[in-house]
Amino acid sequence: MTNLSEIVSADKERMRVLAMRGRNSVFRKVEKDVDYEDDDDDDDDDDVVGARDGGQEEEEEDEEDEEFEEVVEDDGLYLTPLNFSMVDSGIYRSGFPQLGNFTFLETLGLRSIIYLCPEPYPEPNSEFLRSHGIRLFQFGIEGNKEPFASIPVDTIMDALVVLTDPKNYPLLVHCKRGKHRTGCLVGCFRKWQGWCLSSVFEEYQRFAAAKSRVSDLMFIEMFDVSALRQTLNAASLTLPHVSSPQMKHTY
Repeated sequence: MTNLSEIVSADKERMRVLAMRGRNSVFRKVEKDVDYEDDDDDDDDDDVVGARDGGQEEEEEDEEDEEFEEVVEDDGLYLTPLNFSMVDSGIYRSGFPQLGNFTFLETLGLRSIIYLCPEPYPEPNSEFLRSHGIRLFQFGIEGNKEPFASIPVDTIMDALVVLTDPKNYPLLVHCKRGKHRTGCLVGCFRKWQGWCLSSVFEEYQRFAAAKSRVSDLMFIEMFDVSALRQTLNAASLTLPHVSSPQMKHTY
């Protein structure tokens, strides 16, 4: 006779399998929902799909998507964006949010989003922001895989002014996959918080993994925190200059 503990254990295993199946279903939609040109994270597709079987038929994938949609509706599962994590109280980081992540984002009560890519924000995402009164700050940093490519310090500085302003919290910062551009911004933010460099690098590498870039680590190491403090004092923790060609914000 099956006891209660065995039933509970079986239910937990079922939910784990369904949740993982749902994550893969959502991640497979990245290329459909965000049709961008190649940038700094396009070579990470294998990281997103994980150990997905390349020989699986498209028809089976569609059936899996339909099955998961039913699970979301019936069981109320929440899907976090790729590489989602809490940075600090009221500050979050992630890859690009997809349609399947919107229900989860609603639970955060976001007030602002920092978007680090130069491409226009997709209309479904913009509509989500408008319907929830979320402010979008866009800092267009080009994705570049060159080892000695320069990262725009002024743009990072402007983004940090927004990131360090509590009036913008709760806030989500993201690029495409939440690894390089987001990692650089968060790394500079950690230096402003007084983290030691080894801890800053460890956090960056935890998200970038095998895709870690020496140029990013060098940028973080050389970032001048005293210049940021001067900028924050001059701005009195207000919004960055709207006239900056690298920055856009909407309400």
